[in-house]
Amino acid sequence: MTDVQGLAPATGSPEKVSYVQLVPAVDQANRILFALAHEWNGAASLTEICLTVGINKSKGLAILNTLRNAGLVTRSERSKTYRLGPGLLTLSRALLDHTDLAQISSPFLDRLAVSTGCTALMGLVSGDRVFVVARREAPIAMGIAVHVGHRFPLTWGAHGKAILAAQPEEERERILAEGPVFVHGRDGDPVLDLEALRAELDECRRAGYGHDLGVTRPGVNAVSAALVDEPSGTSRFGSSRVVGCLVVVGTFPLDSVEEYGTRVAATAREMSPHLGSLL
Repeated sequence: MTDVQGLAPATGSPEKVSYVQLVPAVDQANRILFALAHEWNGAASLTEICLTVGINKSKGLAILNTLRNAGLVTRSERSKTYRLGPGLLTLSRALLDHTDLAQISSPFLDRLAVSTGCTALMGLVSGDRVFVVARREAPIAMGIAVHVGHRFPLTWGAHGKAILAAQPEEERERILAEGPVFVHGRDGDPVLDLEALRAELDECRRAGYGHDLGVTRPGVNAVSAALVDEPSGTSRFGSSRVVGCLVVVGTFPLDSVEEYGTRVAATAREMSPHLGSLL
């Protein structure tokens, strides 16, 4: 008997199946949630959602009604559009409260915030996005409004350069080929000079950090270093992978870039070995 999407039990063991295959309805529900998350104004109609996800309206409506019942999606009767629902706040808060990520990152972020006088952030990679999971502000400073739960494109600004530079060449080229690439801001040059970017990424790899000097956010500078999960006895993965980044962001002067970048890179190297058992 076929269980899901052509997946058959293994010979000689009717209960033993491969879990590589996806359950279509669950996959489509996931894609609807992420499609809504990526909407520029946070809302979309049934037609827009179904076109983005690639499903028919009857199936889309059934999935959206199921998500609404769980509080994961809401619907405006006035505009007939859908938005992410408050139930996701419960899930995200539970993730942050019941993992050790916040506890592990706290002393590292505190140290960076105090020593630089800037806002220090930790982001985790999820698909084509980086999600802010922890932040600290300097005791006496004008903080930068980047809140926990905020999401950025994977290839955005300083953290995009740091993450791309830390990737194996094959993975880096895949990301560059699939695009879009926002290392110089969403409103940067319409044609990205890939050769110049590759040279910049090579320099970031040598330095250990990437920087964005007021390009993606005028007047605001940032330096970032990748967090890498190295294979170990506690890691669930057999090879190293980029799992996130540390970022220091503020209105610091340009002559502090090297000092702060080096400091962030050293902190990321110190913090990375603690991540394997948590991710």
